[in-house]
Amino acid sequence: MCIMGCVRYRTGFAFAALLAIVLAGCSNQKDSAQNLLWEIDATISAAEPEAVKYVPEQLADIRAKVGDLRTAFDKKDYAGVISLGPAVLSSAQSLATAAAARKDEILKAQNDDWSSLAAAVPDEVTALQNRVELLDKKSAKKLAKGVDVESAKDRMVEVTSLWSKAQAAYAAGNLKEAVATAKDVKSRADALAVALKMDL
Repeated sequence: MCIMGCVRYRTGFAFAALLAIVLAGCSNQKDSAQNLLWEIDATISAAEPEAVKYVPEQLADIRAKVGDLRTAFDKKDYAGVISLGPAVLSSAQSLATAAAARKDEILKAQNDDWSSLAAAVPDEVTALQNRVELLDKKSAKKLAKGVDVESAKDRMVEVTSLWSKAQAAYAAGNLKEAVATAKDVKSRADALAVALKMDL
């Protein structure tokens, strides 16, 4: 009886010890998986303001992967989270760099656009203004034949006003608005040149 009792006791003790080890292992895995998810979330949050503007597709892809990790965590697949999480964390850490690179690329393109427009538009606006003033003279009735001078004058005012707006945006550091407005000016100026029968 003593021997059997001792065996049962020892067996029970061994099982309890093994169970404790397994539970401790599970708890450690859960903590590690949770900490990994928190680190990924924090990394994404830090990069998100710029990433959402410059690399939205990359951000969406990483968010989808984080969603998969959370699903695995909720299913208690902590080992899966620990296995796949580092790669997702690495991708999240690359967000800030990718966003900065894309931002620099866009800013360079906008600067190039502005430089080109700033070199061309003022001369075109001046030429258009001179043409409108010439056609508005009584002595230029023959030259103005087929041209709606009054409409051209109104359009000239719009072009001039928009160009001033573009310059103000650039001076204020709003390069995106400056370029967009300048492109609008260039388009309107080109159309007005056609209406005035000018070859610019």
